Amino acid sequence: MTQMDTAETGQGGPADTRAPGTRAGAPAAGTAGTWRAGIRRAIRNGSRPGPWKRGLVLAALALLLGLFMLLHAKIPNRIGGLGSLVETFLPWFGLFIPVLLAGALWRRSASAVVALLLPVVVWLNLFGGLLSDKSHPGGDLTVASHNVGADNPEPAGTARELSASGADVLALEEITDQAQGTYEKELAKAYPHHTVQGTVGLWSKLPLSDIRTVDVAMQGMVGPLAEHLSAEEKKATPRALRATVATDQGPLAVYVAHLGSVRVNPKGGFSTSQRDAGERALGKAIAAEQNKRVVLLGDLNGTMDDRAFADITSQLHSAPDAAGDGFGFTWPAKFPVARIDQILVRGVEPESSRVLPPTGSDHLPVAAGISW
Repeated sequence: MTQMDTAETGQGGPADTRAPGTRAGAPAAGTAGTWRAGIRRAIRNGSRPGPWKRGLVLAALALLLGLFMLLHAKIPNRIGGLGSLVETFLPWFGLFIPVLLAGALWRRSASAVVALLLPVVVWLNLFGGLLSDKSHPGGDLTVASHNVGADNPEPAGTARELSASGADVLALEEITDQAQGTYEKELAKAYPHHTVQGTVGLWSKLPLSDIRTVDVAMQGMVGPLAEHLSAEEKKATPRALRATVATDQGPLAVYVAHLGSVRVNPKGGFSTSQRDAGERALGKAIAAEQNKRVVLLGDLNGTMDDRAFADITSQLHSAPDAAGDGFGFTWPAKFPVARIDQILVRGVEPESSRVLPPTGSDHLPVAAGISW
């Protein structure tokens, strides 16, 4: 090999394929950019909260809702009747569950979804039984009750609709002097036996006896009915009665009651003093009742979830709860949000319970089939 050949070989060597301007040993620009993007993604993923850390506020709200419904009886009533107010509308707190669920799904929060199990279980335990139809065909006797409304513009039509319901025993509340004659006339053919005591009345296809008024401790009166009475009448007018219905299975004690109205105002809160006094008096009268078979019909101006009705619910049980086909809301008639018109029994079995079609009243009528 010649000297020239050796020099050329040393100077040449393998062809240099690097891009112009690139230093030997430096990484390509694309590779460096990829590494930097990967590092940024890793930092973002590491700092982003996982599904168990997202939506912690929603999870806390779900737990509070569940505890609120679970411990509703612990809410104090001495502060503006707050406990009774909550219990009156307790079923409606379930509407917060789908709202919180939507928020949990939007936030992709596993913790909030799991926390929602508490209010779901509590609500179903309290009201799940009302979602199914528990009514049965038949029954020895059908009873019905309706607050016909002091301002009812169509008492004759209301009477005809109630008569067509097929009830054997019919209780009416909030009867005014002006409308009493209309109810008596329209119901006379279907119900040969009846009594009216003050603003409540009982119509029956079966004989009535042992009729008397029941003192429900009304020291005055408020509400639509009060507008139709003088000051003296408000104090003296009975709002509850008791009668014995002669059935083929034996005597049945029937109570009809219209307890005091309740009011909600910013200063006084949920005012229930008149109603609660009437509840206690009515509970005492039922406790003294000698007949083992008892039915209570009427507008009690409260739901049976309300702790204020313990004197009654400890002795009687609700026909809609035992044999209804839903929540049985009765007031107000145009958009019912609470069941304040009640049918409660002792010594007989409810077979069915239903809310009847609206009349000219601001309440919906209710009916129940009972058997011995």
